[in-house]
Amino acid sequence: MKTSRQMETEIGYRLAQLRLSRNVTQSMLARDSGIGLRTLRRLEVGEPSTLDTFLRVVLALDLGDAILGAVPTGQVRPIERVSRAGAQRRRARPRPRKVPDPAWTWGDDPDD
Repeated sequence: MKTSRQMETEIGYRLAQLRLSRNVTQSMLARDSGIGLRTLRRLEVGEPSTLDTFLRVVLALDLGDAILGAVPTGQVRPIERVSRAGAQRRRARPRPRKVPDPAWTWGDDPDD
């Protein structure tokens, strides 16, 4: 599994490669995205950026649908829909914790 830093670097590299494959200069993409040229350069080398900056570049490259397609919608499973009578979940519930059995120690045996 990659770290977030590695993901930033890979995404920046891919955005730069896509920009180049479309024969778009950094200044053109920065202008179309509504961000500064220096900001785009930092994004392309994988330096930390904001989600807003990333989305502006993605939209300027016409990749909005691809990004939304990468994130599942979180649809309710059909069996849950039946058990909930069609109501959608509004909150997540933490899973119950397993309580560990207390460790046996000397003197705990009732026969002692």
